[in-house]
Amino acid sequence: MRIAIRLDDITPGMNWANFLRFKEILDDYGVKPLIGVVPDTRDKKLQIDDDRPDFWNYVKELQQEGWTVAMHGFCHVYTTTSAGMFPIGGKSEFAGISYNRQEEMIREGKRILEDKGVKTDIFMAPSHSFDLNTLKALRANGFYGLTDGFGTAPFRAHGLVFYPISVRRSGSLKDKRDGIVTFVYHTNTMKDKDFKDLEKLLDKAEVVSFSEYKRLDIEDRTLLGEVSQYCVAKAKYLAVQARKLIKKNRLQED
Repeated sequence: MRIAIRLDDITPGMNWANFLRFKEILDDYGVKPLIGVVPDTRDKKLQIDDDRPDFWNYVKELQQEGWTVAMHGFCHVYTTTSAGMFPIGGKSEFAGISYNRQEEMIREGKRILEDKGVKTDIFMAPSHSFDLNTLKALRANGFYGLTDGFGTAPFRAHGLVFYPISVRRSGSLKDKRDGIVTFVYHTNTMKDKDFKDLEKLLDKAEVVSFSEYKRLDIEDRTLLGEVSQYCVAKAKYLAVQARKLIKKNRLQED
């Protein structure tokens, strides 16, 4: 199983030391990832450093180097607790609100990117949460695909192409089938161990640039496949919540 890399929360005020460290490692291995750029960052949790003045020119330079850019939501501010169609998170910027509002947000986000000279037709939903209105609004604004879902190859559903993420990293590494999945990273919160694990991954696994993902044949996702994906995503979310609860109880007991 080949591995592609996705970096979330790319903003002018992100943790630049971590991002540049991550980039240096990828450059050493010749890997070009997918990055999710927030058009109009209003999430205070994403403000780690001072804004980089040349941020938008830098993003364009990354595109010219072969990095793939996705539009990562609009403001990255969560407005609902709807899990949406891919329920591995418990909050959303989009799912659960009206089509008209979602269409306005997606249209404005794309306008901001294009005004900055950054063009993309790939969407990355904050917290992986979207609904049918989101997909309709994406189609209306010229988006071709989004990075979410489970699988080992791009698949077509609801008039869009989905580029799946991994269910479990360990499972993907052991999977001998042909195909590609995406490993998701948040450089803002990475520690030394995370960077060491990244280098180990690049040493032992077949990690490829995201552009290779886009060259694979696209499968058609059936209704049964969508139901199965929903159930796996929900189970993953519940398992994570259970682990958090167990950890919290142990801390309280100590």
